[in-house]
Amino acid sequence: MKLKTILAAALLAVGLSVNAQTIIKFSHVVAADTPKGKAAEFFAKKAAELTKGKVKVEVYANSSLYKDGEEMSSLQLGSVQMLAPSLAKFGPLGVKEFEAFDFPFIFDDTTELHKITQGPVGAAMLAKLEPKGIKGLAYWDNGFKSFSANIPLKAVADYKGKKFRIQSSKVLEEEIRSIGGIPQVMAFSEVYQALQTGVVDGTENPISNFYTQKMHEVQKHLTLTNHGYLGYAVIVNKKFWDSLPTDIHAQLEQAIKEATVYANKIAQEENDKSLDGVRKSGKTEVYTPTKEERMALKKAMASVHIKMADRVGKETLKQFYDATGFDPAAL
Repeated sequence: MKLKTILAAALLAVGLSVNAQTIIKFSHVVAADTPKGKAAEFFAKKAAELTKGKVKVEVYANSSLYKDGEEMSSLQLGSVQMLAPSLAKFGPLGVKEFEAFDFPFIFDDTTELHKITQGPVGAAMLAKLEPKGIKGLAYWDNGFKSFSANIPLKAVADYKGKKFRIQSSKVLEEEIRSIGGIPQVMAFSEVYQALQTGVVDGTENPISNFYTQKMHEVQKHLTLTNHGYLGYAVIVNKKFWDSLPTDIHAQLEQAIKEATVYANKIAQEENDKSLDGVRKSGKTEVYTPTKEERMALKKAMASVHIKMADRVGKETLKQFYDATGFDPAAL
């Protein structure tokens, strides 16, 4: 009896139950009806199907399992097996190359983006997570970010002195400073209340996050700047992953592959649908910048590329520039 109890405890520690079913706790911080939320549920269903029930993926949306900010350490400790954090979350772990994704206007569209995320540069960056006890499986798109506030944001001067919520990223801090704003690092789950109470004046988000978190209820203006990218890396605890049988590896890798195609397909669709929802709500005025206004913002933010190059590594940044054709010196 004692040996059986010890064995059961050992199995549970690596995500296995005594009936040999593998349990994967998949935690994320956004709503279930966002592109990431839907992709996580798709993966859970596909994993069960391909493994014929040998794997059960339990999805926890909206930071319901762990608070935003606690999940990464929980993954490294093995309390949760899988996450899909935003790419900015890896900078604080010491893998600062991922903050290259935060550089403003570095991608014009998803075609340029996928040259990185679906190519050798992206794969090499995921491999840098392994010494941290993390196995990177895939990149999932969310979309391009736009600015919101309770005042119209048209000219660069409109951002001056305003407090904007950002993720924890030195690059994003410099981005906000480059246009005269005040960066405020804050957990995603706290943003709605902070906007509602005036703790921050505005934020930057893909439209699907903006709408599903009901930020349009507490922000009067949304400017479609598409100035930056927000995406995720699907990651697992490396020790847990390495403990899985070879056949389960192959089946889960196929499930991730199919979920990634699905996630990237619906990302733009969900953002378009959310933008329509924002407009129909009548609570937020949506503004599309002129070509000249967007270029002025782009020029103002060009300094970020110069000031933060050493942080992510000039070689990493060069690989991004070579893939996308972006040249901040030409602005």
